[in-house]
Amino acid sequence: MYPIPAIDIIDGKCVRLTQGDYEQQKVYNEDPLEVAKAYEDHGLQRLHLVDLDGAKAKRIVHYKVLERLVSRTNLHIDFGGGLKSDDDLRIAFECGAQQVTGGTIAVKHPERFEAWLQRYGGERIILGSDVKDGKIAVSGWQEQSEQALFPFLEGYVEKGVVYTICTDVSKDGLLQGTAMELYKNIRQTFPDLQLIASGGITRLEELEKLREIGCYGAIIGKAIYEGHITLAELEQFVV
Repeated sequence: MYPIPAIDIIDGKCVRLTQGDYEQQKVYNEDPLEVAKAYEDHGLQRLHLVDLDGAKAKRIVHYKVLERLVSRTNLHIDFGGGLKSDDDLRIAFECGAQQVTGGTIAVKHPERFEAWLQRYGGERIILGSDVKDGKIAVSGWQEQSEQALFPFLEGYVEKGVVYTICTDVSKDGLLQGTAMELYKNIRQTFPDLQLIASGGITRLEELEKLREIGCYGAIIGKAIYEGHITLAELEQFVV
């Protein structure tokens, strides 16, 4: 299982939100490259980069940050936040993203998301399946759709989705543990889906359990910044 640190960007700085609330943000570092290099120095291979300004603006904003991290590290970067148009996707890939994550667009403009899957393949397009009270949350978690999680996943697996990042919004940023039962159920229902767990991961033992149930990866954000999980501890998970 890949431990995947997250870097969320607002105004070019590394921040974390609590449950997606832009009013509850904390700046942890002003230089994303410094943070990314620290991850790489400890053997981590992947990075989840989120353009929070882009998510709010509904278009890619921090493509220069992406480009800088790609050119100065060897990290495998998946990029998300505000990718709504074909042009956004082109910019992200031209700036070096190896994968992109789309969530809101998969709900609100499914025909476009399906076209991306057809054009780029399931290896490069990650389905964002953020969930709140069993329903898919969209627009930076500010809205809740009527789509239930499991039918949503089933429909997109049939259309070629290989990877999904699933975040339980109610857990995210609270440092009170992750939605282990949810991830167990997803793994049992969709054994061929490459599941990346996200939201609330706080302790090393949770990563060990996520690996046991067969998750492809686990995204860790605030737990690293706040020292609940150290980069040295993550070295044992390096593939």
